Amino acid sequence: MVTELGHFALILALAVALVQTVVPLVGAHRRWPGWMAVAEPAANAQFLLVGFSFAALTHAFVTSDFSLRLVTENSHSLKPMLYKITGVWGNHEGSMLLWILILALFGASAAWFGGALPPTLRARVLAVQGGIGLAFLAFLIFTSNPFLRLAVPPLDGRDLNPLLQDPGLAFHPPFLYLGYVGLSMAFSFAVAALIEGRVDAAWGRWVRPWTLAAWVFLTIGIALGSWWAYYELGWGGFWFWDPVENASFMPWLIAAALLHSAVVVEKRESLKSWTILLAIVAFGFSLIGAFITRSGIITSVHAFATDPERGVFLLAITVLFMGGALTLFAARAEALSSRGVFSMISRESMLVLNNILLAVAALVVFVGTVWPLVSELAFDRKLSVGAPFFNMAFTPFFVALGLALPIGAMMPWKRGRPGRVLRRLLPAMALAVAVLALVYAIQTERSALGPVGLMLGTWLVAGAATDLWARTGKSGAGRLFRLQRSDYGRTLAHAGLGVTIAGIAGLLAWESEDIRVMQEGDTLTLAGYDITLEGVTRVQGPNYVSTTGTVRLARDGAAIATLTPEKRFYPVARMPTTEAGIDNGILRDVYVVIGDPQEGGGWAFRTYVKPLANWIWGGAILMALGGALSLSDRRYRVAAGARRVAAEGVPAE
Repeated sequence: MVTELGHFALILALAVALVQTVVPLVGAHRRWPGWMAVAEPAANAQFLLVGFSFAALTHAFVTSDFSLRLVTENSHSLKPMLYKITGVWGNHEGSMLLWILILALFGASAAWFGGALPPTLRARVLAVQGGIGLAFLAFLIFTSNPFLRLAVPPLDGRDLNPLLQDPGLAFHPPFLYLGYVGLSMAFSFAVAALIEGRVDAAWGRWVRPWTLAAWVFLTIGIALGSWWAYYELGWGGFWFWDPVENASFMPWLIAAALLHSAVVVEKRESLKSWTILLAIVAFGFSLIGAFITRSGIITSVHAFATDPERGVFLLAITVLFMGGALTLFAARAEALSSRGVFSMISRESMLVLNNILLAVAALVVFVGTVWPLVSELAFDRKLSVGAPFFNMAFTPFFVALGLALPIGAMMPWKRGRPGRVLRRLLPAMALAVAVLALVYAIQTERSALGPVGLMLGTWLVAGAATDLWARTGKSGAGRLFRLQRSDYGRTLAHAGLGVTIAGIAGLLAWESEDIRVMQEGDTLTLAGYDITLEGVTRVQGPNYVSTTGTVRLARDGAAIATLTPEKRFYPVARMPTTEAGIDNGILRDVYVVIGDPQEGGGWAFRTYVKPLANWIWGGAILMALGGALSLSDRRYRVAAGARRVAAEGVPAE
């Protein structure tokens, strides 16, 4: 009964989304307050209906209702409760329902917190958001219904993909979707502004919180996915440049550019057309990500589905919204004239440079991702684009971004003096060069990647700290604790980027690796660590069988830790997984993987020492914390910005 109610709630949500799309748009065009007012209760109703439907599906998974096809294909009665719950979104249909739930949540949030928006803009934003929900609800109901029943329910299910039965990946999709779908708000604001034909400082203030929230969630989601790949897949890496990984990274880059571009709109009323375009493209990349993971056009460990019919539907949605928004943008571009004037040496110019570098970096990732498809379709040649291309083509733009970022953050608006800014940054510059020289002197016969990466990371961290101190003015430390939260947030985010860059450079430059066959009692030495395989046992898990190694880690004869790498086998799914044994540290990780037994005895055994590995995710945490701290600043909240606009006498219509 609950399942049927969940299905019925989805159909009602489709009808409500249709009303939310049509009625407020007509009302805004005709200036009919009653019709415009329909947007808010419709957004709330859509969220409640989709939320009930999601709860109904979750109930089916928790109670192991194998009369539901989706539960049978993605669950099992012996599965731990956490993975019964996460199994709801560990498949195509359930993940799509989660996508729509988050979309409805953002629409309802705009209704809850957008009371100070001009009525026509609010109505149009909610109508566009409703239109996106309408398209995806239709996609779910007509091609991917999660509530299909089985005529003869089996006694048990087929289990969830073992790779997804992990805490890191359990929470990775919700955060990633909060970022993906959160960018729909920037898209809705952009389309609504194009319909109205007006983009001003108030619009810049309204769109920034939504973009910042989406960027924070994307940062957390990407970091969780990278961390999962690091310790779960057993390959020792943190980023593979997989097409699906790239599909999440491209919106992150464009959202970062949009955040900085919206600042120029708010402060100087410049870059209006460019900012609108970024808002459209950012969500467009999210739609492309949904298409890539569900169309079967690529093969990836992250892919949810391989159904061409679904892919065509998603491609039609992408073309509809992207094509429609870009057509509207082309028609309205002339009306988006900029008022602010600034010199070539100014914060505005540095933000333009920031946007160019981020956009080109995203373009490089996009070209590398789709080029194998283009090559196969256009030239009938199969090829792969891997890490060497991305490292060579992407890295220079990001290095340039890192070098320019501290200078741009301290440059005055409208007109700046580069000499004055550079003088303030001299201590940071000296520290970065000193780190470069020290690391280069310590290492021998190594590439320049490590020293340059640590120099760039130091430059970003020290530059962020210098920027924060400069904002105290002549008051010095006395004013340090009275600065706005957004000042601290920006400092944390920029410093976090520096920490992540330093971690990536250190790991890639100085990683040590050993691959061999190990017998019980054997010891190997790697990068000064003694690693002994003390024993291998067979362990029965709740829904898997594990070959578990006991590994003793020592240095200079002193024991440091005992690691337990595993090779698991899930009988129901008939799939193996690898669980790395990792001794985490601030300056390094010792990473051990046990493989299959060998014919001559012993086990395949891989060992890595990974310098600065945890700096990668530590930097991501700092970036997310910085974004969240900025988001908590009252100046970033929609109501606060709107009150300021009202106080300045800007008309609502």
